[in-house]
Amino acid sequence: MSTPFPFTAVVGQDDLRLALLLNAVSPAVGGVLVRGEKGTAKSTAVRALSALLPEVGVVPGCRFSCDPASPDPACPDGPHEAGTGVERPARMVELPVGASEDRLVGALDIERALSEGVKAFEPGLLADAHRGILYVDEVNLLHDHLVDLLLDAAAMGASYVEREGVSVRHAARFLLVGTMNPEEGELRPQLLDRFGLTVEVAASREPDQRVEVVRRRLAYDDDPGGFAARWAEEEAAVRARIIAARELLPSVRLGDGALRQIAATCAAFEVDGMRADIVMARTATALAAWAGRTEVLAEDVRQAALLALPHRRRRNPFDAPGLDEDKLDETLEEFGGSDEDDPDPDPGPDGPGGGGGQPEPDDAPQGDGDTGARPEAGENGQPQPSGAGEQSAVRASEPFRTKVLSVPGIGEGAAGRRSRARTEQGRTTGARRPRGALTKLHLAATVQAAAPHQRARGRSGPGLVVRRDDLRQAAREGREGNLVLFVVDASGSMAARQRMSAVKGAVLSLLLDAYQRRDKVGLVTFRGSDADVALPPTSSVDAAAARLETLPTGGRTPLAAGLLRAHDVLRVERLRDPARRPLVVVVTDGRATGGPEPVALAGRAARLFAADGVASVVVDCESGPVRLGLAGQLAGELGGTAVTLDELRADSLAGLVKDVQGRAA
Repeated sequence: MSTPFPFTAVVGQDDLRLALLLNAVSPAVGGVLVRGEKGTAKSTAVRALSALLPEVGVVPGCRFSCDPASPDPACPDGPHEAGTGVERPARMVELPVGASEDRLVGALDIERALSEGVKAFEPGLLADAHRGILYVDEVNLLHDHLVDLLLDAAAMGASYVEREGVSVRHAARFLLVGTMNPEEGELRPQLLDRFGLTVEVAASREPDQRVEVVRRRLAYDDDPGGFAARWAEEEAAVRARIIAARELLPSVRLGDGALRQIAATCAAFEVDGMRADIVMARTATALAAWAGRTEVLAEDVRQAALLALPHRRRRNPFDAPGLDEDKLDETLEEFGGSDEDDPDPDPGPDGPGGGGGQPEPDDAPQGDGDTGARPEAGENGQPQPSGAGEQSAVRASEPFRTKVLSVPGIGEGAAGRRSRARTEQGRTTGARRPRGALTKLHLAATVQAAAPHQRARGRSGPGLVVRRDDLRQAAREGREGNLVLFVVDASGSMAARQRMSAVKGAVLSLLLDAYQRRDKVGLVTFRGSDADVALPPTSSVDAAAARLETLPTGGRTPLAAGLLRAHDVLRVERLRDPARRPLVVVVTDGRATGGPEPVALAGRAARLFAADGVASVVVDCESGPVRLGLAGQLAGELGGTAVTLDELRADSLAGLVKDVQGRAA
């Protein structure tokens, strides 16, 4: 077994280390979500924590790590009699992103359950992680149904496996830690809320600290055992402090004054529900125990807020995480009156383990250079002059709820919420022979397949004689996520301030819809003489929103170049992820300028998408009294549908067919 990097040797990252230690002291805090750029010691710190956890006593031979002092009465390996157990180190179990549902929660032997009536259960990773750490690297890339199962088990402290009326339950209490790079996509808000604490990490910009990081890493790589030995004393001290804090935790008093501060803080930051209040209370109590105190002080409440609230105050996926610390201090001061039984707190500027949270991003409005800005051309449909200059970026209008756009047919892509697909989750539509391991039994089809052969198989008792060939897999239909590729016209014809603001608002609305439907998104823009891939396909819709916000306009309209660049992006992405079906959203007024026969060239480029059977929709941005209908012509060449900005709204009175009409190759 390899020697882990010592926890106490991690340089900096005070908030990360503190959040992990608080969960080690009190697993009821609810786990940690670590967000940050790659190469910031997220995984290193999590893996190092397991070596600090005290050993656990387990019932000998129990696959579910039952506590010998109070064994689980419903343990599948039980019942166990209370008695002396054996000590073993606390486990750290890693959940791979590509794990199956059965690997996570365990699996039943369906054949034995049907033929013998016994619950032959093979434990999963949740059972292995009981009373230890369950670590999910890149948790934002984990399939939604696995995240739901994982967080439900973490909340209830138990895992339930249900297979066609056969049920198994076992205890599953663990320290849940997830790490993620926000550039690769976000977790849904309701899933973010299920993590007790969150920490934003970033690489230090201090040269001396970076030098120390490199020095320690090289020393560890050269001699892991020797390096760990040099930190053994510090590791033992932290382990002893965790044990002492656990013993002190039941004696810590959370007074009414601290509770009022917690409630006022959660109300001031308008967090949804009551989970934030409970997590803050548990975190503040753990902070006091970690500091060796039996009273929760205002400084504990402040630090708890910095760890428990930033991810809960986001109102939509484009909000920046963080907490306004000035507002936090004002709230704590306003509601800082203590009970007569409470000591007078003397909060310092830093809580235990250093400061926490991230500064609120600068929300001051940026100048958009409106002075003297003019659109490149009017709305009369005439070609744009070649000498038009670039216009500065404008802010998007308020986003709105859009109508549903989906890809026709039935796919087999990643689970999502946009288009119909054959998935492991969803409604049952039929049965088939299993390919590989059986995951979802279709009971009726299995019985129907086995019934005609019972006499030939010598059936003599009430049990059904079932063989492997009789088993049938349930065919299910659910929803998949798609690749939504935006092709945005940023030419001078779109440069009118009010018009471009509306266009950006529409694209932002579609991005928000893509986030909610678990799509990948990409952004291609065209202006001047060429097209640019502003954002390659990614799961991070807020990265696309950031690129959209700074998008300038001006110049000619190379529509053909934009379509050809988008076609190249789809060709490459098809090789990377062939199961994910694309939906192309072209945002333009349909005009094409620059070069010989620009309209005909754009038509030929559009027909490439139709030949490949790519679903598409054109958002027609043309306005004014004179309309040429060029966007509708482009949609016809693409084999798709044209909608106006007004028709895109979900509350529009105009009709819009939900499924984008794709044309087969």
